[in-house]
Amino acid sequence: MLHLAARMVRFRKGGFVATFVALAAGVAVLMTCALLVESGWRHKGQPGRYDATLAVVADRDLRVATTMFGETEYTTIALPERGSVPGKLAGELAEVPGVARAVGDRAIPVTTTVAPDLPVTGHGWASAVLAPYRLVAGEPPRADGETAVDARLAEGRGLAPGDTIDVVTGGESRPYRVSGVVETDGAPGEGAALFFTDTRAARLDPHPDRFDAIGVLTEPDADRSAVLAGVRRVADGAEATAYTGDERGLAAQPEAAATRAFTLQAGGAFAGYAAMIIVFVVAGTVGLSVRHRRRDLALLRAVAATPGQVRRMLLAEVGLLGLGAAAVGVPAGLLATRYIRDELVSREFVPEGFTVRGGLLSAAAVTVAVAAVALLAAWIAALRVTRIKPTEALGEAAVERGPGSRARVVSGLVCLAVAVSLTGLTGATGGQTALGAAMGMLCTFVLGVALLAPWINQAAARFLGPVLRAVWGDSGYLAAANLRANARGTVAVLTALVLSVGFGGTVWFLQDNLRRQTVVQSRDGTLAQHALTAAAGLPASATAEARRVPGVLAATGVRRTSVVVPGELEAQTVVAQGIDPKGVERTLDLDVRSGSLAELREGTVAVSTAQADAAGWHLGEKAGLWLGDGTPVTLRVVALYERGWGFGDVTLHTKTLAGHTVTGLDDQVLIRTAPGADTGAALADLAGRYPAAAVADTDRLTGDIARDLAVSGWLNKLLITVLVGYAVLAAANTLVMAALARTRELALLRLVGVTRRQVKRMVHAEQAGLLGVALVIGGAIAAVTLTSVVNAVTGQRVPYVPAAGLVVVGGGTVALALVATVLPVGRLLRTPPAEGIGIRE
Repeated sequence: MLHLAARMVRFRKGGFVATFVALAAGVAVLMTCALLVESGWRHKGQPGRYDATLAVVADRDLRVATTMFGETEYTTIALPERGSVPGKLAGELAEVPGVARAVGDRAIPVTTTVAPDLPVTGHGWASAVLAPYRLVAGEPPRADGETAVDARLAEGRGLAPGDTIDVVTGGESRPYRVSGVVETDGAPGEGAALFFTDTRAARLDPHPDRFDAIGVLTEPDADRSAVLAGVRRVADGAEATAYTGDERGLAAQPEAAATRAFTLQAGGAFAGYAAMIIVFVVAGTVGLSVRHRRRDLALLRAVAATPGQVRRMLLAEVGLLGLGAAAVGVPAGLLATRYIRDELVSREFVPEGFTVRGGLLSAAAVTVAVAAVALLAAWIAALRVTRIKPTEALGEAAVERGPGSRARVVSGLVCLAVAVSLTGLTGATGGQTALGAAMGMLCTFVLGVALLAPWINQAAARFLGPVLRAVWGDSGYLAAANLRANARGTVAVLTALVLSVGFGGTVWFLQDNLRRQTVVQSRDGTLAQHALTAAAGLPASATAEARRVPGVLAATGVRRTSVVVPGELEAQTVVAQGIDPKGVERTLDLDVRSGSLAELREGTVAVSTAQADAAGWHLGEKAGLWLGDGTPVTLRVVALYERGWGFGDVTLHTKTLAGHTVTGLDDQVLIRTAPGADTGAALADLAGRYPAAAVADTDRLTGDIARDLAVSGWLNKLLITVLVGYAVLAAANTLVMAALARTRELALLRLVGVTRRQVKRMVHAEQAGLLGVALVIGGAIAAVTLTSVVNAVTGQRVPYVPAAGLVVVGGGTVALALVATVLPVGRLLRTPPAEGIGIRE
């Protein structure tokens, strides 16, 4: 059977090329997703500053328990802000037998004026031993006004012991004398280090009684396993984590955990969407290929081939195609992943240190998955022709079968019922839950249409028959008759077109809606005309000074952060902001629906209505959540507002965030001035008091938000482009296969007197009918899905659909169908009918 399968692949190139293209493209797309997930799973950062340690004790993630149906499940979430551990924990770790030293490390965000673009972190000198860093010039810092600088900071900038360097910490700039230059023999990490005295580092730290991490150094002859066991016991008692081996990179570079979570989530989501489309495409293409060979298979049965032999031959054919597709798709996916990695780095989704790793595991998993779908589709497609008698098989090959079985009807109706129920779930939830339900709704809608497609095609042919006859005359009559008779044969074509329109219209326009809603809410909700910003952050005193400027009506300091909130299924990280509510009604309009921001105090919280609904919070009740560093808090809800997309779903008092953010500084100060007040010079003078500060119009601030969203939206656009592109490729593939399989049919029509022009008009009429049905059904699916998810996520009942996007989705589908059908049919019509009637199917 393998030899026969190879010969069939060789001599039936048309259908097999189409199948090969679908399989290879599917392998490439899934390989890209799987390799991104595998690379994220293997990414653990670089130990860098902790190369000399046996273990690092830190708090970098939050473990949240969720109980559902009596079962408790735990979700681990990377902390949005760097978590810290108690300072006393260093003493407890030092008492573990075999531990030589337990050194606390502080990570202080600093900026230097000599190298403002180089990431720099400040530390206490005692922690230099953890790398270890060694002096290459000068001596350690011994006074508050001294610092030892990283060799990477000194090189190229002419810094040497005795020079002076301006360092910005806590929103203030101060000169320090360079006492020495240090370097490490290990991997230094992506940022440079700058060392203060331990006393000075503690004063600069927003939480002086805690450490960012504690490095454990062991005695030379210590039993490492016993030491690790003791360190883990102490760490568990403090609800911290002991990182060992390569995992020390997660403690040294907390952003590595965020990178890991991002790549796992993005790759997993991409893979889920891709798998949904690939299942439809591969199953449809393989099934259509087998369907077009019914005569060959029936003849094999007639010359004594057993049903098992025929099925094994088909499986062998698909297996050979699958191996060839893997040989092409796997390298293509590897190259695509490397390109995506570079794009993610350039757009700052992932750090420069993120690399593409692995590949064997991803290649094996993807090849097996795609091959399994293709083999299952081939098996199902071959069941009918191999289950009946050879003479019956020959008879069925000559005529079209009925639309389908009762089981198919029931399954299709069940899928539609499930999709309708998911519509209700989407409307009743919000956030990621609503998005997940919407994608499930889209999938089940398309599956239901695929199962019911034969009856849909028959009904559409009857309904469109008079229209086709009125527009195309006799050719329209033939087109309607073909659509009725070939209702089952055009299932794959209809499904591919509906998938392209439904998926493209939903996901593409959803991104446009989220972006538009964020920009509109931010613009409409910002009442202040000016914003004071600084790359290094602003202290609370900046807000107080802005309020004292003549002509300023109100000033509000805004501190951006994220918090972790509980959910019905799992806890989620949401965007939050901290504000000083004094005069906030003049600078911000969050569209408060109940309560008042004026009541915002330490121990209270204001939340968006969407977040309140998702978490089950009500005005006046207590809301439990975790701050960005993992600190649990219970706050009273004092206001519910609508503009969560523009300003974050959670609004806190800045006092609630004190000591729980990395910098402890405000990101900006919103300033509202009196009409006609000349405050330009005074505000410019205010900006001059803070390092790298500037005053900008809030209109420009909204423009910056739009640009940031465009960068973040690139990832979703990439997903849409790849997946919709694959669906479009599949639709074109299916249409070409269906057109090329009509050689004998079109030749017979011409032999009985139908002209070439009439045949072309008939094909155009058929495509117009199929396109009309696909656009209506796909558009309806996209409209229902998009309306449901936009209403659930943004609160807008009518989604925003840009005219240009509508033209691209609709016009692109029409152009695709026409080109993929007209060109192959034109080629067929160039074959003399007497010759075409003898060509095998």
